[in-house]
Amino acid sequence: MRDSGCAVAPGRVGGRRRFISICAAVSGLATVPAWARQAAAPEMTHRWQGIALGADASLEIRHPDAVLAQRVLTQVQAELERLEQLFSLYRPDSALVALNQQGVLAEPAGEMLTLLSESVHFGQLTDGAFDISVQPLWRVYADHFSEAQADPAGPTVAALAAAREKVDYRRIALDSDAVRLQPGMALTLNGIAQGYVTDRIVALLRQAGIEHALVDMGEIYGMAPEAVAPWRVGLQDAARLESLSRTLDVANQAVATSGGYGTPLDMAGRFNHLFDPRTGLTGRRYASVSVAARRATTADAMSTAFSLMPEAQIDTLAQSLQLDVYVQHHDGSQAEWRYADPAQNA
Repeated sequence: MRDSGCAVAPGRVGGRRRFISICAAVSGLATVPAWARQAAAPEMTHRWQGIALGADASLEIRHPDAVLAQRVLTQVQAELERLEQLFSLYRPDSALVALNQQGVLAEPAGEMLTLLSESVHFGQLTDGAFDISVQPLWRVYADHFSEAQADPAGPTVAALAAAREKVDYRRIALDSDAVRLQPGMALTLNGIAQGYVTDRIVALLRQAGIEHALVDMGEIYGMAPEAVAPWRVGLQDAARLESLSRTLDVANQAVATSGGYGTPLDMAGRFNHLFDPRTGLTGRRYASVSVAARRATTADAMSTAFSLMPEAQIDTLAQSLQLDVYVQHHDGSQAEWRYADPAQNA
């Protein structure tokens, strides 16, 4: 199925955690009184495209003041640069790379402590399905499949067991003075940082007085005032990448998608970037999982965790956190849980 208002535009993987299977279309005026239509009609569109945390990113602002909009776009780029310096795995000068190399990060920035604390919280919430300390597993798989004659069955049981011994979010020591890792540990924020960055950009826009925008920093957030229609986003069909599995209306809400098909580690696609910290294997339970939430940080982390969890646990957590969850199975069938409260997104 292809929605006429939403063209499929798969994100290009630049070392990023996932293949973004969400595309976005322009929102229009809702069916509202004439005065509301008149108030919204003069808005101008201001766009930026670039890179955030190694992946394609974009921002579309609707605002009649072009000078204000351009000033905000400049501020957004500066904020992205600052956050990259903290969270990127692909910049040798980032705080995260320093932490992984040295095992300690003295006087961490407030945002680093906040994101690490949230990551530990999601680890607790999901009984370890979400774990930012899986970087040693990534290294084992990356090293294995970079060999010329790599065994298509994947890394050895011994290699995976050795890596798993270094994986445990509960062993991350967080303190305002320093972040400390035990020997051999390393972190990746690729399962949550894009959501956190998205939320930071949304906060920046709101502070500047912007109410109508589509933020795509690897995870999507649609900002929409009451007088205009929601943004429409399409969830990519994991089996037919040129098509959509469904479309969603998004207003003051985030959407994130995880799917193993996005970052295959081997030519056959048997192994992917969704590492199960409890087994060392890669997740193949679902073709894709999409989560809609009030915060992109939550949508990002939970779409990752839900990819490794049975449906009964998804249902329980989705209800507890007031999330909408959309699962596509490998046979093309779908399941969904709708617990988000639209009133909370106003």
